[in-house]
Amino acid sequence: MKKLLIAFLVTLTSVFLILSPVSAKEDIVFAETALITGVFGFAGEGLHDGIVDYVNYRNKNGGIRGHKIKHVFEDCGYKVDCSIATFKKLKAEHNPLFYSGDSTGFMKAISPELKKSNNILMSGVSFASELTDEELYPKSFISGPSYSDQMKILIQFAAKEKPGAKIAIIHSDTGFGRDPIESAITLVKDLGLDLVEVITTKAGNVDVSTDVLKLRRKKPDYAIFHGYVLTPINEFMSQMKALGMKTKFMGTYWSSSELMYMKARDVSDGYLGITHLNYFNMEKSPGKKWDAMKAYHDKVHPDKKSRPSFYLFGWFQTMVWAEVIERTIDAGKPLTDENLRATLNSIKDWDTGGIASVPVTVRNNSIPFGRIFKLNAAKGKYEPLSEVIEIK
Repeated sequence: MKKLLIAFLVTLTSVFLILSPVSAKEDIVFAETALITGVFGFAGEGLHDGIVDYVNYRNKNGGIRGHKIKHVFEDCGYKVDCSIATFKKLKAEHNPLFYSGDSTGFMKAISPELKKSNNILMSGVSFASELTDEELYPKSFISGPSYSDQMKILIQFAAKEKPGAKIAIIHSDTGFGRDPIESAITLVKDLGLDLVEVITTKAGNVDVSTDVLKLRRKKPDYAIFHGYVLTPINEFMSQMKALGMKTKFMGTYWSSSELMYMKARDVSDGYLGITHLNYFNMEKSPGKKWDAMKAYHDKVHPDKKSRPSFYLFGWFQTMVWAEVIERTIDAGKPLTDENLRATLNSIKDWDTGGIASVPVTVRNNSIPFGRIFKLNAAKGKYEPLSEVIEIK
């Protein structure tokens, strides 16, 4: 009888371990193909710091329901081949639950491999419109509005502010730069706006003088930038303002960081950007979790008085991962990709305590909400201009 009881207890324990969300307090692994070097390294380094700081902050505050977070990464400098190899390596060695990708090209290219992988979801720097298709990308998601949705928010704002306005679209020839242009052109026409110019350039330092002369002749009311971080936006604005043009400048998420006034204060006043997050240097605290983020950051980085929005994105993305895992554990479910995905999709009106500028609701593999912020260069701050705009 005693032997039967022992056997029963051993069996019961084994079943419990199999069905439990994770084994007793083992580490939960987050992995990252980091973007520390390469053409966008100056931006990606801040994003990486945001991920690192959130992981350390969370671990100092008990982890995720008692589980410590282990963060593993390698830098690939925005090179797709390296990113693919790194994903395979980190997945095989560490079995991460969430993975941060470093480019649109990588996140599209790795999709077949990701589909075959067990118990892993991916987000990252890409807001690629294609990733909103859950059937094609069942294990990917976007920690914000897609590039197409970002363009929609900007174009709809322009149409409301000045019906019939002249629009110029200026984008890079990168994968993410080309992503939403076709749908943006269609929307401009559908809203009765006048598309006067579409300009494509290299990302980074390029001579824009010829393009500026084209814009001078067309006199757009709005110039919308996409596919850049800073340059050559600052060059367009500087030269166009020197010519006395009254064009309003607008940009999607990666083109609307604090770098705009850090590096181009003299020409960036009034710049309009779209974001789903708050900024690092808000005039007033937007919430308690934003306060906690600032306090932790200032403690561990006393030499850094400001941060571009990439840092906050890294913090927010990792916060989303932790929230999904915590909710899944609380529901008593194993941390499989199916359960994590179901939890992710169930997020509705989540209050992030001021990290996001909008209540977070997940739909179509993304968070299809945003707000327009206006840059006050004299104060060195972005200030909210619009209410929350939802793309349906």
